[in-house]
Amino acid sequence: MQSYELVLVLVPTLEDEALQAQVDVVTGRITQLGGTVDKTEVWGRKQLAYPIKKYHEGHFILFNMQVPPTAVVSLERDLKISEPVLRHLVVRANE
Repeated sequence: MQSYELVLVLVPTLEDEALQAQVDVVTGRITQLGGTVDKTEVWGRKQLAYPIKKYHEGHFILFNMQVPPTAVVSLERDLKISEPVLRHLVVRANE
């Protein structure tokens, strides 16, 4: 399995419970795909560089994970159709 970093930008209208539920959904999907989440960091609500879907702020979350390379495509597809996700980025971590 490869090491990856996933950064999510979620809509700023999420309450704390809904934000944690979204983190749990993403973590569950990673484990369904045969991966593990090593670390999750909630960076908090931050100003965006430019408006996305008329939002000027977003909740930023970092996941350090180990997943098979074939699972990344499926994970990105799921994130792309998820409504609370404004943007996402998956990159291979340096080892």
